[in-house]
Amino acid sequence: MLTEAGIKISMDGKGAWRDNVFVERFWRTIKYEEVYLRAYENVPQARREIGKYITFYNTKRLHSSLDGHTPDQVYFNALKLIPVAA
Repeated sequence: MLTEAGIKISMDGKGAWRDNVFVERFWRTIKYEEVYLRAYENVPQARREIGKYITFYNTKRLHSSLDGHTPDQVYFNALKLIPVAA
């Protein structure tokens, strides 16, 4: 499916664990805080509810690894620090 969509799978060539560690942690959080707690009626509902959770995760859920900030707060505050070319 990825190849048909023109998406390349990228790793460092060694398949090191660190290549996927952040994504794996993210999906573990989604599973334990959303998926395992729900009984979705169908795939469209699952997609909708998981999408809502991802929005919550990025905009409302405070992260201890980010000093109690949300990913959006950290990301968008970092963008403000990047100088703009004149």
